[in-house]
Amino acid sequence: MAGSPEAGRPSDARESVLARIRESLADRPSAVAIPRDYELALPPGADVTALFVERVSDYRATVHRTMVAGLPAMIAAVLRARGATRLAVPARVPDAWLSAADVERVGDDPPLSYAALDALEGVITGCAVAVAETGTIVLDAGPDQGRRVLSLLPDLHVCVVTASQVVGTVPEALARLQPTRPQTWISGPSATSDIELQRVEGVHGPRTLDVILVDGPSS
Repeated sequence: MAGSPEAGRPSDARESVLARIRESLADRPSAVAIPRDYELALPPGADVTALFVERVSDYRATVHRTMVAGLPAMIAAVLRARGATRLAVPARVPDAWLSAADVERVGDDPPLSYAALDALEGVITGCAVAVAETGTIVLDAGPDQGRRVLSLLPDLHVCVVTASQVVGTVPEALARLQPTRPQTWISGPSATSDIELQRVEGVHGPRTLDVILVDGPSS
């Protein structure tokens, strides 16, 4: 009822709580400026592709280098060596990539079930950007990459990276990415050492990662 003591109690209680919060924060130190003058790129003249190959290899992924004209033959050789004959293939993977490979291409439209994906022997994708300093490949669900799950369930991931997609540092990579897109950052095959510090691969994603780096200005 208006004017009654009860009507004013919620406001009084709120003010009391806020007053206590202000009192408890009274000795809080002022905000500290965070320096942002760190290096955003590698030194001029750095060979980012060579560094990328080195860092990716450190993660126990396998890197294959080829020119544009040799890409179909390289993909076919990698798949043959891995014994992969049934692959998940995102909608916009170029037909030329698999033109030399004797494989069954399994599309994802309509979306494959998790069980169907798990039964496949691998997936082939492109990428959005790659980071030389960390040996990381970033997927953002682009048309040649498909849904995030495509690169997480099959045991083999063959990822085609062009030299023009390789940047030196993480800040450079972030500048090329749209923050609203779903991103998957991949640094080598899936692995964990959570149990007794024993490395186990293939726990949270593919056990085997083959990276095909396409060199040359036309890439």
